[in-house]
Amino acid sequence: MSGENGFEPRIVAYVCNWCTYLGADLAGTARLEYPPNVRIIRLPCTGRIDTNLVVKAFEVGADAVLVSGCHPGDCHYTAGNYHARRRWMLFRDLLDVVGFDMRRIHFTWISAAEGKKFQQTITEITEQTRALGPYRPYACGAGASACQPAPSGGAGAFACQHSQAQLRETAARLLSEGAVKVVIGYGARGPIFVTRPEDAAGLLWNETCFANLTTYLKRKEVRALGKPAIVVKGCDERALVVLEKESQVERAEIYTIGMACQGLGQPKCAACDTHQPGFADETIAADDGPAPPPAADRYAALDALLEKPPEERLAFWTAEFDRCLKCYACRQVCPMCYCERCLADKNRPQAIDSSPTRKGNFAWHLSRAIHLAGRCVGCDECTRACPAGIDLRLLNLALARAAETKFGYRAGMDPASEPLMGAYSLTDKEEFIG
Repeated sequence: MSGENGFEPRIVAYVCNWCTYLGADLAGTARLEYPPNVRIIRLPCTGRIDTNLVVKAFEVGADAVLVSGCHPGDCHYTAGNYHARRRWMLFRDLLDVVGFDMRRIHFTWISAAEGKKFQQTITEITEQTRALGPYRPYACGAGASACQPAPSGGAGAFACQHSQAQLRETAARLLSEGAVKVVIGYGARGPIFVTRPEDAAGLLWNETCFANLTTYLKRKEVRALGKPAIVVKGCDERALVVLEKESQVERAEIYTIGMACQGLGQPKCAACDTHQPGFADETIAADDGPAPPPAADRYAALDALLEKPPEERLAFWTAEFDRCLKCYACRQVCPMCYCERCLADKNRPQAIDSSPTRKGNFAWHLSRAIHLAGRCVGCDECTRACPAGIDLRLLNLALARAAETKFGYRAGMDPASEPLMGAYSLTDKEEFIG
């Protein structure tokens, strides 16, 4: 029965080939009637249902989306649904922060023997969506910012001359002894690569040293220089922990020079609680600068956004993403973006619109954020490098808090912990799954 103005919802269902699809088939062979509003897309396993597919469904005009698979313990591939459950626990929080209507995104477990449950699920989702009306999130007007940038705060600018002198002495010594072939550090115009002891005098340590240098360790040109020493702050050092977990760097082949940091006047510094490097080969303590600032609530900026209703959050992100140029500066500067070919560059098939359209920008930034779930260390280089000034930090904070509150996990803090997205637990909460 049609709703007001003859509206009939369009529902996209991504289902597991081995359970839910067979449950739908059973509903058909048993002559169980359910609304014809659903379009079923069969995939091998819920573990293979990419988060971008949900975004893609709304791009093409879906009014609601269903993701459904085998019950926990019944997966044809043993653990695919366990991995999917953890992924969707995080992705739901991301969609909520962006302002998507969570009443239109559904998750269920339906087995091959539950034709009746499939019928009831589709009927309930159709009736609920019909009552909600059409959904066009990308038609949202670009409203004003829903929150203000976090104050720079922290200790402000500093020039720690003693630490700078120690850094130069350390770099010259390592190069003279042949312990390393290059020292990656900060210079007057940005990152520098020191290969001779006499050039170590060009190394600086001041308020301009906010870049995360670990991103250079992935580059072939830098690797060709030989064993590196790299200057890291406490927040940067966490990136090395994650990269080592993912087999992208070998810590034994890298010499780390840790720099105790009092805060560099960046937004991230106001809430930073990793001023002191914990795993560096050699740490240079700051003893002639201001005291480290007290760590504020790490998620204060996110809370300011979440105080707004979903419609205002969506308007905020629409305004932010509409400024995106698709220059991919956020990808280039991120230590965790190291795929030889990014999802955004693939065109057979094309998962993400390569032009800076509203839909393509939403898909890109949501995909980038979820790929960093449990991996982002909060260096905020993506936000700093963005020429359009998009506050990407808030997306990363949403997933960081979800990881911490749901799983007690913080990226890069414990070298012995399992990667968040590469593991699962039988006790992961699934209250959102029907």
